[in-house]
Amino acid sequence: MSHNELRVRPISSTEHSAFLATAQGVSFLQRPEWAQVKAGWRGESLGWFDGETLVGVALILHRQAPVIKKTLAYIPDGPVIDFDSYDARTVLPLLASYLKNRGAFQLRVGPGLSVRTWGAAAVRKAFGKDELASLADLETASVNENARKLNEALSDLGFTKQDVGMDFAAGQPEYVARVALQDPAGNQLDTDQVMASYSSTTRNETRKSLKSELLVEIGETKDMARFHALYNHTAERQEFTGRPLSYFEKMHTVLNLAVPGSCTLYVASHEGVDLASAIVLRSSNLAWYLYGASSSEQRKLFAPKAIMHHMITDSIEAGCKYLDQGGVSATLDGDHHLSGLTKFKTNTGCDIVQTNGEWDLALNKPLAWAFEKYMNWRAK
Repeated sequence: MSHNELRVRPISSTEHSAFLATAQGVSFLQRPEWAQVKAGWRGESLGWFDGETLVGVALILHRQAPVIKKTLAYIPDGPVIDFDSYDARTVLPLLASYLKNRGAFQLRVGPGLSVRTWGAAAVRKAFGKDELASLADLETASVNENARKLNEALSDLGFTKQDVGMDFAAGQPEYVARVALQDPAGNQLDTDQVMASYSSTTRNETRKSLKSELLVEIGETKDMARFHALYNHTAERQEFTGRPLSYFEKMHTVLNLAVPGSCTLYVASHEGVDLASAIVLRSSNLAWYLYGASSSEQRKLFAPKAIMHHMITDSIEAGCKYLDQGGVSATLDGDHHLSGLTKFKTNTGCDIVQTNGEWDLALNKPLAWAFEKYMNWRAK
């Protein structure tokens, strides 16, 4: 069938979910139900059709700008379409035209493909070496040419890549930490093979946690209050502002209603006292360790390590490709304030992956300029 027939139009959430059920490598951020979790955003499901065949989908999150009725249109970890078969130079202009005609002043996309990967052990060893300032100075374990070419296409189309330097910004991080659960050929690893990628200290602590009398349970929505108590304790200890309990309860309810078992709450306790808890999301063949919390008590029981072992075991059984542990900095400077996060995550076997990052396209240049100025002011 000729790709000249490609067009984009709204689809129902049922059509959207049915398409995702046949796909691999789908982020939870592209599932239509995610829009119900994100307060302040309006969700819209769009599909690309090659003739009458649905060949790609996207969850568009719309956020209305102050005063005006125009919106920022955001596609986190998407769209879900085979860019090898359908050229981004055709796919994305169709999307941009549709959104501009319906009141969007700016389009932000974050395709989420893996561009470059550095092995956990190599990154651990690289910290503190004078000749290595960032991951760009370190030899990669692998490069994805298709993802790199997608970045070239985005640039050619007039998209501007967000540059956050060595820190984080709003949205999804460009550099993420992922524990590989499959080998390069796609064969599922076992837990011993995954633990071989840990640092020796983390491996020993994990083994101690498994020999202890810790109880690791899978919680229900009503147990989210147990997570939230530990989460508040962690927020106070680490000095960050946490989310309300209602957010986590809604996430657990909405996601599991749409895809049973896609949001898992783990709680580790000892003699009736909760010591650690975590929330893991799974979508198609991928998994994310999204939130974690722990007590300051009984540290030598290594409760977070026990939970990590359980979530890895369960993700392997679910056939997941990796367990994503969230964003990291690209720095290799041991004195950088985010270096400890990278060290911690590579100690737990995480490879560091550079994704496409997030890209902006102004659909209404004056409004996009004004919105950027407003966001910069608000961030001060």
